Amino acid sequence: MSVGKFMKTAAERDYSKEWQSPGSFPWIFQRPKPPITGERPISVRDNYIRCVKGEQPYWMPAYFYESNIVWPDAMEEHPVPEVDGYDWWGVYWTMVETVGGMITKPGTRVINDFSNWKEEVEWPDLSLVDFKSDGEKIQKMLDPERVHIYECVEGLFERLHEMMPFDETLMQFYEEPELLEEFFQKMADYKIESCGKIFEYYGRVDGVLYHDDWGTQRSGFFSNQMFREQIMPATSRFLRYLKEQGKFIELHSCGKNIQYVPEMLEMGIDMWTPQDLINEPDFLYENYGDQMTFCFMVHVDPAADEAAVRSQIRDFVDHYGAKGRCMPMIATDRSNPLQDEWARDELYHYSLEYYNKLYNR
Repeated sequence: MSVGKFMKTAAERDYSKEWQSPGSFPWIFQRPKPPITGERPISVRDNYIRCVKGEQPYWMPAYFYESNIVWPDAMEEHPVPEVDGYDWWGVYWTMVETVGGMITKPGTRVINDFSNWKEEVEWPDLSLVDFKSDGEKIQKMLDPERVHIYECVEGLFERLHEMMPFDETLMQFYEEPELLEEFFQKMADYKIESCGKIFEYYGRVDGVLYHDDWGTQRSGFFSNQMFREQIMPATSRFLRYLKEQGKFIELHSCGKNIQYVPEMLEMGIDMWTPQDLINEPDFLYENYGDQMTFCFMVHVDPAADEAAVRSQIRDFVDHYGAKGRCMPMIATDRSNPLQDEWARDELYHYSLEYYNKLYNR
């Protein structure tokens, strides 16, 4: 089979160079972070993993700050660089500046007739891609003290509705359930193969942040029965592979997806970063906080002074700390970097004292 033009572009790219556009999400994720200074009772990495797995952390991690994202240029699930253009599946993406992210261009279609997807979809040939050079480049920007998390974007369901209109995708759950299962299982094979490349060439990878959006602002896309029958089988097989490789699993799934938490737990997901404002943090914490780690937003008032910032962080620890499986994503006024410093300082010192008392250290 001949190599398609989009895969050919990927195969010929010089991955020893940096490709992402300054200011884009991939570029931001790839930037080296300043070292986390100061003596701590255990490493930042080990403490983060303790929190994700529910193993009595020493302090409450500051989400994103205490991790490094492994975002390869050699995984062209989006255009590389991330500006308007094609990924290696032949899907055309366009940047939405108001949200700083990409969507598939309306009308984009790789699959014309789902009954013919086996003939119409050109699957990426990963043997053609220079993961080695890209891995060497990315590793130079990773802090060995931090936890390393591979950002595994475009999940099994997402990839299908990027190849064809969303409404047609949903219809396949009713019209072609067996063919749909074949598609998801083949996509799981691809995810397993691609993650294997990441684990081989990008150094230490502690966890995988798996992206697959499953809901709207009001509820999930699927009934729980349909989720179990058609989303879970292939997804579970992929996630089981990750666990067998010794990785923890964090889920990024936008939408009001509270209804799927039992299924998330059954699939082995360790942590979920639920979409803000719609997913009822107190409900999640009270009902599932001893079984799954959650990251909840902390919105700091741009006018807040140091005392107010520190007080807000202490309130968060007091409210969500007792089960040892929660961390905040601290959102501050970027024009006032001191707010970040105050918040992270208070989070570390206050939660360290909190957990020392909780675990009788």
